[in-house]
Amino acid sequence: MFLLRSFIYLLCLAGVAFLIQLEGFDLQQNALYSEETLTEHMQDILTLLSSILFFYASRINSQLKIACVSLASLTAMMFVREFDTYLDMYVFDGAWQTIVYTLLALIILYLVTQKGHIYSSLKAYAHTPSYGICLSGLVTLLAFSRMMGKGEFWQAVMAEHYVRVVKNIIEEGIETLGYTLIFIAAIELVLFCQKHAKHAQDSITQRAA
Repeated sequence: MFLLRSFIYLLCLAGVAFLIQLEGFDLQQNALYSEETLTEHMQDILTLLSSILFFYASRINSQLKIACVSLASLTAMMFVREFDTYLDMYVFDGAWQTIVYTLLALIILYLVTQKGHIYSSLKAYAHTPSYGICLSGLVTLLAFSRMMGKGEFWQAVMAEHYVRVVKNIIEEGIETLGYTLIFIAAIELVLFCQKHAKHAQDSITQRAA
């Protein structure tokens, strides 16, 4: 089963890379990799699905609930941030900031009420298969993509031949990789929680018998 899952994840990452390239092959010199592109829409979908999966995991595993809720909130804020153009356009200007700050305030309030259990939940999460994948995704997204997407670096490399879209492709591509890793981590966490819940239910059934 783990080999099949590994193969599916491999196809997932390869598919994401193909879709990023598809935009360039399709639009060629007109490809901008901006807000209204396939790459950005993939990021919206990945963050939304990740948030839903993390929240679902929080409902089926009480020990990991705090960690799961925190990750669900974080990915929800990422989704809102990536969806900012539409929120500003169709809701009101600055809507995404309002939503993000509201979510941030709610998760902080939740963590304050659970402060005695935060460490144990995070420690338990650190022993799941999801942890390393999620951490890799966050580092890729929040650090590596920012470093590789610096305009000054690409201007220094390309000098008078600097093309902004090249920088955008690198930055948005790495960001999408980070979001994909987080999405895979969310899937792994749900599978772990479901397996743990099944074992717990089987143990109860055996004791009852």
